[in-house]
Amino acid sequence: LDRWGRKIEKFALVAVRTQSGLPVHSLLKVERKISYHAVSTDFFWIGGAGRSSMAGQCTKFATGALKNAIKLTINGRNVQVPRGSTLLAAIQKSGAHIPTLCFHPEFKPRAVCRLCMVEIAGSSKPVPACYTPAQDGLVVTTDSADLKAYRRRDLEFLLSRHPNECMRCEAAGNCKLQDLVQEEQIMDVWPKSSRGSPKHPEHCLHDHTSPSIFRDIDKCINCGLCVDACAAQRIDAIGFAERGAGRVNVTAFDKPLAETGCISCGQCTLRCPVGALIERPDWHRVLDVLDSRSRKTVVQTAPATRIAIGEEFGLDPGTISTGRLVNALRALGFDYVTDTNFSADLTIMEEANELVARVKGEREGKLPLFTSCCPGWINYVEIHRPDLVPHLSTTKSPQQMHGAVLKRGPFARAMGLSEDPYVVSIMPCTAKKDEAERPGMSGDVDAVVTTRELAKMLRHRNVRFASLSADGVFDSPCGESSGAGAIFGASGGVLEAALRTAAHILDLDNAPLEVKQVRGVKRGVKIAAIEGVGAVAAVSSIGSAVELLQEESWKDLLMIEVMACPGGCLGGGGEPKSDDPDILEKRAEGIYKIDATAAIRRSHENGEVQQLYDECLEHPLSEAAEEMLHTVYLPRGSVREKLALFLDAVDHRDGAKAARLFEDTGVWRMNLPNIAEIHGKQEIENFISTKLPPQPPRHTEWHRHRMASPHEGTDVRMPTGQIVHFDVELDSDTGLIRSLTRIVQ
Repeated sequence: LDRWGRKIEKFALVAVRTQSGLPVHSLLKVERKISYHAVSTDFFWIGGAGRSSMAGQCTKFATGALKNAIKLTINGRNVQVPRGSTLLAAIQKSGAHIPTLCFHPEFKPRAVCRLCMVEIAGSSKPVPACYTPAQDGLVVTTDSADLKAYRRRDLEFLLSRHPNECMRCEAAGNCKLQDLVQEEQIMDVWPKSSRGSPKHPEHCLHDHTSPSIFRDIDKCINCGLCVDACAAQRIDAIGFAERGAGRVNVTAFDKPLAETGCISCGQCTLRCPVGALIERPDWHRVLDVLDSRSRKTVVQTAPATRIAIGEEFGLDPGTISTGRLVNALRALGFDYVTDTNFSADLTIMEEANELVARVKGEREGKLPLFTSCCPGWINYVEIHRPDLVPHLSTTKSPQQMHGAVLKRGPFARAMGLSEDPYVVSIMPCTAKKDEAERPGMSGDVDAVVTTRELAKMLRHRNVRFASLSADGVFDSPCGESSGAGAIFGASGGVLEAALRTAAHILDLDNAPLEVKQVRGVKRGVKIAAIEGVGAVAAVSSIGSAVELLQEESWKDLLMIEVMACPGGCLGGGGEPKSDDPDILEKRAEGIYKIDATAAIRRSHENGEVQQLYDECLEHPLSEAAEEMLHTVYLPRGSVREKLALFLDAVDHRDGAKAARLFEDTGVWRMNLPNIAEIHGKQEIENFISTKLPPQPPRHTEWHRHRMASPHEGTDVRMPTGQIVHFDVELDSDTGLIRSLTRIVQ
């Protein structure tokens, strides 16, 4: 089938394993005459008209690959690798070890750290193994006395430009430079010098403006991996400036990261080998709350986290650690441990019904419907492509639905608390920190910690994760889930889950349960034609989405899932760091195993979700569901965004936050009988902080302002239910509010 579902040619699925362990992507470089499409490391589609023809082609394919393998010697050992391999790959194949700081298998080698230098017999100078092609007959040495001395000097130089803050650094224990310095016992022997240049003070070394990512460039080693990661995402929010000793990592036009095109995906933090780029650390304040035991605490955990967390404690990648994770969270002191997979099922109930309603013309919004679960994708649309806002599903992500249900649903009311519970989410994603602070949703989730941060919490409280029993179970309600909720963690999973329930809504009894055409963790676009539904697509990585949107063909699709990170949440910016090129495939195996063995595999079969509708929400897309489970979108820098930020500050009685949106002489015209208008940002702050009545706990009758349309305009649904229009005037230079006027109808 081609990308639109039309039959074009017969293919066979072929499994390939060769004597040299040659991966498929290397085989394809050897024999280019055969029609192919790579599926994974060991599988690919190969063209042919019949079985005998395919068998013959496969034999020719593998034979040609083996003939093109090359042999060389590493430290006296004979090694065979595919032609086109680097010396580093050959060294790793031999079992020898050399250090690297700037290498990652996903990106083209830069060879800037120079730690992987090796000697080749007959060559006058050492060469970088990560960059140098392996050639037949080479004799390579990795451990001569000269090489070891060179690496020590290299590390001494790097240490001289690195602050000695390991005891406080967030990357401590997960820093490649720290590991090498400790392993080689490197001392401070050179005078200390800082990154950057006094001639260019505009290059800021410390930037904590982003709600998701902290930049501490004095710790940077100029490896370039963050720049490569951002470029692969087609965002290019960071790069390098200056040359020589003054070379420094910078943002676009030296703006604070929060003011660039950064979408908070965190791929830069995932690739940074040191502590120069990290997720905003929130685990400290979560431990403070847990230690005090003064508030009831509720935690939710994402589907991808239970697969990856074990890697931090020596378990094999792909290990399903659900029970251990539940027990670990209880050991930390959480009062209630709930499952984000529950709210993933809830998301599908709303999103699948929204899709059907849009197809029938019964709901505002355009087709194709874009999924809304990935906050990095939402950031991209609002920052770079606001024209796509009408295509976005209005359903909240599972994280934000879960927070709303916990604080404003029957769960919170059943606990009978005098104050709101403290809600924490454990996520594979750095952009979830950003999402938790969005206008209209802020406060439903109190803190977001990544999988890596959770590992730190467990280590600091001496919770021996790998030794825990695997018998932990989630609390109820908000603990039951289906297999469809589990596959949210993988690229294509949200789309596949939505199709399962959409088929049920449309009475398509013969619709396939599994849509394997949209599965896969590699960057790219996967398209499937679903009988009775239409053509749909799953997009893995924001860079692939950028490429898809440059064509017109996306407009012919019915539904498109976009995950900002390669492989979806399994490759999220907050997941454990790994140099394993197959790490995402291994994690995906765990995710799909959960689905395959689940007692229920469709979101609409979740009993707790059905109970929530019966007792609280009535039915999908009901008025109650719209208020609790749906959201709005705000093109960045627009009057609509400024209005939403202001109203969110009013809802939280945060006068200082509201005042920061105004010019010093800004005016708030309320046009009320007792208050006409307020002049000056200081008076606006005082009024909101001291004059407005305090808000009640969220689990009581707590209502907030909502934009009347999810996509456009400045009409607002007031907490009373009344629709009111606002006029907003912004200063063209500063973007601050000059005047905000409530229009009385």
